[in-house]
Amino acid sequence: QVQLVESGGGLVQAGGSLRLSCAASGRTAKMYAVGWFRQDPGKEREFVAAISWGGDYTRYADSVKGRFTISRDHVKNTVYLQMNNLKPEDTAVYFCAADRVIVTTPTYDYWGQGTQVTVSS
Repeated sequence: QVQLVESGGGLVQAGGSLRLSCAASGRTAKMYAVGWFRQDPGKEREFVAAISWGGDYTRYADSVKGRFTISRDHVKNTVYLQMNNLKPEDTAVYFCAADRVIVTTPTYDYWGQGTQVTVSS
């Protein structure tokens, strides 16, 4: 079992930055790849970024490439999503998820509760 808790969401103006954190706990948490997804009400959950369990492989959605950076700290068992140059269309609830492999579909085994990110124009 892996438990995930997101934090760091909030309200920010367009062009601003936020850093989301995903704290993982559980006996095997360090062995899982972690992905970030986002979802607006009435829309499907959308892939944002993911990182391998070793941290040596990352993948990003085209819409966030060059603006978002995913990283992980194995000592703290935490995965971060640094979001720069935020745009109003980035507004959504952001979820982190864990699974054995990186995929871009929302089929991960474990999910956090989500954190709201709102970008004002």
